[in-house]
Amino acid sequence: QVQLVESGGGLVQAGGSLRLSCAASGSFFRIDSMHWYRQAPGNERELVATISSGGSTNYADSVKGRFTISRDNAKNSVYLQMNSLKPEDTAVYSCKAIIQKTTTAPNLYQYWGQGTQVTVSA
Repeated sequence: QVQLVESGGGLVQAGGSLRLSCAASGSFFRIDSMHWYRQAPGNERELVATISSGGSTNYADSVKGRFTISRDNAKNSVYLQMNSLKPEDTAVYSCKAIIQKTTTAPNLYQYWGQGTQVTVSA
């Protein structure tokens, strides 16, 4: 079984910074892409940032220049450094990993973390 566990959320004032972490554990062959999503109350879930297996990154326009996604393949982990936080960044942040479970089958599966709350006060 594959499990993703996030950490690093919390309460911060506008202009502050937080760093989210997400670690994958369990039995699998490799992790392909990794992603951070967020969902605010009453809103649809939004893709915030993506990092490919090769390290290429993409960001939502709303966070470009403020957030940085990175990964540590040795630790099966993905991070989201969030700077210059705004009240509108308040949401539950969740990570997703696209995983190839075995060497013999190329099928990819997606796994989600449980989410971590980020609250930015004005």
